[in-house]
Amino acid sequence: MAVSAEEIDHALDLFAGLGPLTTRKMFGGLSIYCEGTIFAILMSDGRLLLKGQGAMQDRFDAMEFERWDYKRKDGSATYMPYWFLPDSAQDDADEATALAREALNHL
Repeated sequence: MAVSAEEIDHALDLFAGLGPLTTRKMFGGLSIYCEGTIFAILMSDGRLLLKGQGAMQDRFDAMEFERWDYKRKDGSATYMPYWFLPDSAQDDADEATALAREALNHL
């Protein structure tokens, strides 16, 4: 299932405070870029994730954000460098933009 135009518009509105954004469709979802750097993913189910590197990984973990993982065929988990945007930021552009800006500072 691909993301809808409404979901894309909502995600771009949340992060509009970062400046000009670009997107690229991928696997039914959407990658979101600021100045050519990927910082977020809109999943095909409508959930938003922020990319974490360096100290931001520890910060996301300390804030108890859920990390994106998937199960391999053998049942082991593989963790990706992305964390789900918390519910409180899903409809709060100021919070979403602040988190994204902080994440971008570590990319």
